[in-house]
Amino acid sequence: MNNILKFFKLAAQGGLLVLLPILLFILLLMEIVQMVIGLATPIAGLFPAGTFGDPKHPLVLAVILLAGASLLIGIAMQSSAAQRLGNWIQKKTLAKLPIYRFVKALVSGLVGAEKTGSFKPALFDAGNGQREIVYLVEDLGDEGFTALFPHAPTGFAGQVKIVAKDRIAPLDASLGDVSLVMNHMGLGAGKLLKTNDEVEK
Repeated sequence: MNNILKFFKLAAQGGLLVLLPILLFILLLMEIVQMVIGLATPIAGLFPAGTFGDPKHPLVLAVILLAGASLLIGIAMQSSAAQRLGNWIQKKTLAKLPIYRFVKALVSGLVGAEKTGSFKPALFDAGNGQREIVYLVEDLGDEGFTALFPHAPTGFAGQVKIVAKDRIAPLDASLGDVSLVMNHMGLGAGKLLKTNDEVEK
């Protein structure tokens, strides 16, 4: 009898280890789908009422709208006049909002845009052979860097510190890659370090 109970217990535990990650992945995927659709909704609202009706595949439509809008704005911003106008509008309006500057820097880091002020992943030398993954938030010149020390697995929550530049080693990785490592409790950090070492050589 004990052997039978032990068998069912081990089987249930094994099944849970397989089922739970799948269910969590599905929940995360559903959240991402809703977020993408939500982001595209204001763009769809710019079109005349009834243009899209009740789409059968809202996610596909949302991706097309986001990609199309990004492409059009990107093409427009290739001209110096459009860049000056866009920068002037941002400076006079949205750039005054701290949350906008934060989101813009975060998105720039996630897409790998090489812009001043964007979140950049790096390694902080904590001494005693220990290194910590950090996000560089702002270059303070001679004062060093403002750095976010993320807590796993949240990725974008943690302590903010001012650190000396000589204790920082930039990581040759996108913010998305590094945040994924943080979300996975450090799993994959070896690959980031290997890539970084190869680039340095």
